Amino acid sequence: MIRRTLQQRLATPLARNLASSAVVRSHVGSAPIPYPPTLSLALAQLPAAPALNLTGPKGTYTLPLAPFVNLSLTSPPPPASSETPTKSASPPSQNIITVSVEDPTIKRQRATWGLTRALIANAVQGLTEGFEVPLRLVGVGYRAAIEPDPTATPPGSRERLRLKLGFAHDVVINVPGEIKAEVPAPTKIVLKGTDKHVLGLFAAKIRKWRKPEPYKGKGIFVGDETIRLKDVKKK
Repeated sequence: MIRRTLQQRLATPLARNLASSAVVRSHVGSAPIPYPPTLSLALAQLPAAPALNLTGPKGTYTLPLAPFVNLSLTSPPPPASSETPTKSASPPSQNIITVSVEDPTIKRQRATWGLTRALIANAVQGLTEGFEVPLRLVGVGYRAAIEPDPTATPPGSRERLRLKLGFAHDVVINVPGEIKAEVPAPTKIVLKGTDKHVLGLFAAKIRKWRKPEPYKGKGIFVGDETIRLKDVKKK
């Protein structure tokens, strides 16, 4: 088998995973994904499968691709040269990435189509803007604080959350390295990161210590989460 370089694959219109041909439309997967010039994309060949490498202002992300997934990149035309640019000139267009599959009538390919498109869109937003997940602590005496992890090496390289949730002891949770935790108020936690999935998992880990209960409305609420209060049964 002839090995081709990454540059050759990107330049070849018949490349398996970076096709220049028209894509087959889908309800979700075919929606184009705009991305700014500050984000760079590159196709890589991993030992197990091809992958898309994304590099942006906030970090890098590698997304493995199924063999039947094709990507099409479209760049905006260069702006017309003008010695006296006018204020009414429209802003430069964004680059576009479009996802397609070889046979959308196959159930597995169609499901992977939409999933791949969603993962790429999340990666684009995470690497350029980032994600935030707010949490609210509702309950008498509920408090949160951020502190250095004394077990981290080197010292100060990791942080942890200390929560007072009505237990006889404080709840201490180590913050993953890819997540930034802030406590702008004693009853508010803000999680920041580039990976939406990782943020959601860590928020759920915090929430499980005090899930919102429907009688007094106490607990740890994630995002805009609300709960309908129930009437206490009277004897």
